[in-house]
Amino acid sequence: MTKRPEVESEELESKIQEILTAVKKSGDAALINFTSQFDGIDLTDLIVSKSEWEEASHQVSEELKSAISLAKSNIEKFHSAQKETVTRIETTKGVTCWRESIPIEKVGLYVPGGTAPLFSTVLMLGIPARLAGCSRIVLCTPAQKDGSIHPAILYTAHLVGIHEVFKVGGAQAIAAMAYGTDTVPKVNKIFGPGNAYVTAAKQMVNQQGVAIDLPAGPSEVAILADQSCQPAFVASEILSQCEHGSNSQAIAVCTHKNSLDKILSELQDQFEHSSRKDFVLKGLKNSKAILIQDMKETIAFINEYAPEHLVIQTKEEMNVAMQIKNAGSVFIGNYTPVAAGDYGSGTNHTLPTSGYAKSYSGVSLDSFLKKITFQHISQEGINTIGPAIIAMAEAEGLHAHKNSVALRINKH
Repeated sequence: MTKRPEVESEELESKIQEILTAVKKSGDAALINFTSQFDGIDLTDLIVSKSEWEEASHQVSEELKSAISLAKSNIEKFHSAQKETVTRIETTKGVTCWRESIPIEKVGLYVPGGTAPLFSTVLMLGIPARLAGCSRIVLCTPAQKDGSIHPAILYTAHLVGIHEVFKVGGAQAIAAMAYGTDTVPKVNKIFGPGNAYVTAAKQMVNQQGVAIDLPAGPSEVAILADQSCQPAFVASEILSQCEHGSNSQAIAVCTHKNSLDKILSELQDQFEHSSRKDFVLKGLKNSKAILIQDMKETIAFINEYAPEHLVIQTKEEMNVAMQIKNAGSVFIGNYTPVAAGDYGSGTNHTLPTSGYAKSYSGVSLDSFLKKITFQHISQEGINTIGPAIIAMAEAEGLHAHKNSVALRINKH
């Protein structure tokens, strides 16, 4: 029951390897060729022009600008609170150790723009990158059919301080940021969700030494509900995830058959009013409604499934939430939709999918930082811990290690 939609991995990896190799060898020419081949768009330049930047602001409504501003404020508040205070620990008298958070210098952000222009992802990745202090932030996103970038993506990029935006999507965008081309800079770490091709490309360049945030593929949700749930709300969560794309999945787990029947009835009614029926229908084919009458079993199932998004609509919602060990992000209570986290509550929506929540966290401020440990030892300190180090080095047969400490102890 925890099985995700399957992708032919061998065939997929073979195709992606061809793309990676072509971009590594031919750079911009390969990017332009793949954009024409896959997207049907003939570009002459991958860089967003000055006029496109200027026009973008005029093409975004004041209502949307206000909504983006609210989301930006909440995301900044939540991620700013993740900054750590440096604590210096004297482990032994004269021996001081500490950690400093250092920003990753060059980061690449991938923003999907195919079936839906995810300008919200610009906020989710750009804001923590700026707060962390990354010195260079590169953004790649697919062009629209007319060769332009969706104005909301450009407006949001400008708002958060990203000025390097390139018209390239798919696995070829990941290759461009991993290897660098004449136009697209090489980065140290790549972030962002995407389809199966993007996810696989990220994992493949990761094996070649390029850091990535996490495996973030097709969107998924699990809803844990009992008789206290609002069936209409549950149905809306199922449809909202399924409209992401054909490989999306929704799992509704309910402890009461009567409630489950009401959810399915609501689902049918709401589906009829969906504006993306083709996508939703494909997602629904991957989805399941499951009856598990014992709450303990239900929670165990959720922890095994390890969903990207988990919605909890139960009586003792907070008690249930505290028993969740594996999930990307948890939405507690009838009035907490996944869409809140997708857009404006403040949490990050770039999350582990396909069961990776068992070992990965979602994107946070820490994702854009690396930790360097420091230590300072005085003469008194080395005299205190030196004998123990010498004994251990000698036991391991590492005599140069032993000598490096002995010399310092004997130095007056």
